[in-house]
Amino acid sequence: MTEKVFDAMKAAGEPLGGGKIAELTGLDRKEVDKAIKILVKEGRIHSPKRCFYSVTE
Repeated sequence: MTEKVFDAMKAAGEPLGGGKIAELTGLDRKEVDKAIKILVKEGRIHSPKRCFYSVTE
């Protein structure tokens, strides 16, 4: 699940909100939110502005 979210964000190449990530991956919004929390904790993604996330370079 986290890899699917990470791959979608990487492919987008721009900051995305949780709703857009859910739309792109076909996952439930709650699952996307859990994956985002895990990815932020791992340092793989960050939030450049409130409620939007992008891949950490």
